[in-house]
Amino acid sequence: MPPWRLRPDGVDLAVKAQPRARRPAVGGVSPDGAAIRVAVAEVAEDGRANRAIGQALARALGIAPSAVDLLQGGGSRQKVFRIAGDPADLIPKLEKLIA
Repeated sequence: MPPWRLRPDGVDLAVKAQPRARRPAVGGVSPDGAAIRVAVAEVAEDGRANRAIGQALARALGIAPSAVDLLQGGGSRQKVFRIAGDPADLIPKLEKLIA
């Protein structure tokens, strides 16, 4: 089962966050396969890491940062982001990230 859930207006994406990473990256899946891994250099204070994760996802998917919103997990490493857009366009991009 992929780490996203389809919605009529986009997808809800499960994310495993890694703040304060030496090498920021988007891609791969968590060991249980339930979330995509996102590493950012920012610290997890005052929402800085959450904003950086949203921006990293937007860059990786080639979409506007305003299309990515944190839905759940503001204070946790396990997060859910809502990504607005056509699911038919988003799914191939997400599949490349987890390959």
